[in-house]
Amino acid sequence: MGINNFDLKRYISEKKVKIEEFINSYFNPSITPPILHESVLYSLTAGGKRLRPILCISSYEACGGKEDITAYATAIEFIHTYSLIHDDLPAMDNDDLRRGKPTNHKVFGEAIAILAGDGLLTEAFRILSNPKYADVKPINLLRVISEISYSAGLYGMVGGQAYDLISEGKEPNKEVVEFIHLNKTAKLISASVKSGAILADANDEQIKRIETYGLSIGLAFQIVDDILDIEGTTEQLGKPKGSDEKKGKMTYPRVYGIENSREKAKELIDHALKAIEIFDQKAEPLREIAKYIVKRSS
Repeated sequence: MGINNFDLKRYISEKKVKIEEFINSYFNPSITPPILHESVLYSLTAGGKRLRPILCISSYEACGGKEDITAYATAIEFIHTYSLIHDDLPAMDNDDLRRGKPTNHKVFGEAIAILAGDGLLTEAFRILSNPKYADVKPINLLRVISEISYSAGLYGMVGGQAYDLISEGKEPNKEVVEFIHLNKTAKLISASVKSGAILADANDEQIKRIETYGLSIGLAFQIVDDILDIEGTTEQLGKPKGSDEKKGKMTYPRVYGIENSREKAKELIDHALKAIEIFDQKAEPLREIAKYIVKRSS
């Protein structure tokens, strides 16, 4: 598949099939009690973009990896899904709709939703710590565990979510919105890409550039999300339009305005593409995903 005729839609579809296959095979035998099993799969199979695991696999391939790392990549989707379940809870963002369906706690109750999230987060590291899924260096798996736990934890996604909650209704602040977006969204996206490079045993220069790419597209992704919350429809978004504004969320459009936010997202994508210029055509999925992020409508 050459540079000029790369089919991103087909590429994503092929990767998603493998991710779904792994998810379905992983939870066999079923989790006990059955309601917990249903809760976990309800959110895991709700039709997400699978952006983070696909980025992990794309980065691995761009850095010359030859193994099938679907299992390790999908572990990151477990973490992302746990974060969505918990974000939607009444004590957090109190959302009733996610991906066009009732949120997990609306279907299974708050207690089971919390436990489903807890289980997915824990199970992700069980997968990442198991060397049976692909022939990769154990030391690189350890590096990936460190990278993902940092990006998903107190110094990353959890810290970003906390600041997001306590800043609701506050005066627009550039430093605060940048902290929230970097930590709540960009760090885990960057860790997804960086993990692929680490598993491929990439060199320091490659990993550094991949990390820059990941942080840039991660920030751009969240800025576009902020814009879509204003300009999109509930059908496109799979959740109520304008929910950020109603809650007084600290968003880029609120701080910078829509047009400046749109321009910032484009600048970040340009920066991301420049960072991976050293890679050959095997990095074409990464390039096309970056371009897709600023064009998406959901």
